[in-house]
Amino acid sequence: MPKDASRPRRVAEQIQRELAELIQLEVKDPRVGMVTLTGVEVSADYAHAKVFFSLLGDQTRVNEALKGLNSAAGFLRSQVAHRMKLRVMPMLHFMHDISIEQGARLDKLIADAVAEDARHPSDD
Repeated sequence: MPKDASRPRRVAEQIQRELAELIQLEVKDPRVGMVTLTGVEVSADYAHAKVFFSLLGDQTRVNEALKGLNSAAGFLRSQVAHRMKLRVMPMLHFMHDISIEQGARLDKLIADAVAEDARHPSDD
């Protein structure tokens, strides 16, 4: 019988909800600040979870937040395991999600191209 493919997704979504609450209410590290969790990917064996976050600021700010999250990873893992009562709680691996910045950069490039086209109407 095939395994239920939606279970890892549901576990990842629940981990994301729990982590978001814990980071907001329990993590006191000033480096973490206002991070937004954008997604969680859990490995098939539930041994590892990639936790993607975004943050407004420069690369230095992102690096500091990453250090703070990695520092709190053990605490967060134990708290999530306690809340979810999982038999196997994945190791948490925090990763900066650059998709939001890439999207904003692409939006700006498109807007610039449209503005440039408006300044130079075609001679059709």
